[in-house]
Amino acid sequence: MTESNELPEAPPVAREIFTGEALERARVFAELLAGPGVVRGLLGPREVPRIWDRHLLNCAVVEEAVPPDATLVDIGSGAGLPGLVLAIVRPDVTVTLLEPLLRRTVFLSECVEALKLDNVEVLRGRAEELAHKRVFDVATARAVAPLDRLLSWSMPLLHEGGELLAMKGERAQEELDAARPQLESFGVRHVELVTVGRGRVEPPATLVRVVAGRSPRTDARRRRKR
Repeated sequence: MTESNELPEAPPVAREIFTGEALERARVFAELLAGPGVVRGLLGPREVPRIWDRHLLNCAVVEEAVPPDATLVDIGSGAGLPGLVLAIVRPDVTVTLLEPLLRRTVFLSECVEALKLDNVEVLRGRAEELAHKRVFDVATARAVAPLDRLLSWSMPLLHEGGELLAMKGERAQEELDAARPQLESFGVRHVELVTVGRGRVEPPATLVRVVAGRSPRTDARRRRKR
């Protein structure tokens, strides 16, 4: 018996997580991921049967940790996971999909147009290039880089008190422990592991939540300028 690579119907829980117009947009996005997303190499064919459970629903529950009316940058957005999903489920949030590769930004722009989303900006570039030019309330990332490297990309994009929500799996605590020196150097206010989607998705999603502080290096530069 061969494994089917067909896109399944939206599971019942999708109707609870994606409410109103969001459900139809999620369905259209699922089809885009399963079609052009696979053809262009943004998603593997074997992921198609798991688009709802492993990707859309897993990303959508991150909205539990996103404050109302936030500005959000999704670093290394790729196929729009989690940034585009969050834009669908949270129309109050203004989302910037930051992605360096042209073929991915083209796909993301096509998705935004097809989904008729007016709360999304697609921006081609790297986080380092945007540092200190734009600031956001929240930064998200999924399967982009280890936490220590992700901190160097995200902290300069957040205002003081802004939050990095890094989607991590079983190695979340291990990555957190390894990143202690970077956490200290950036002067973060708070860091914790957060579980979202409990009782709605299985397994629940694990986030590393980092609250940005004022970097000691920034303070030192300010003192030198006085």
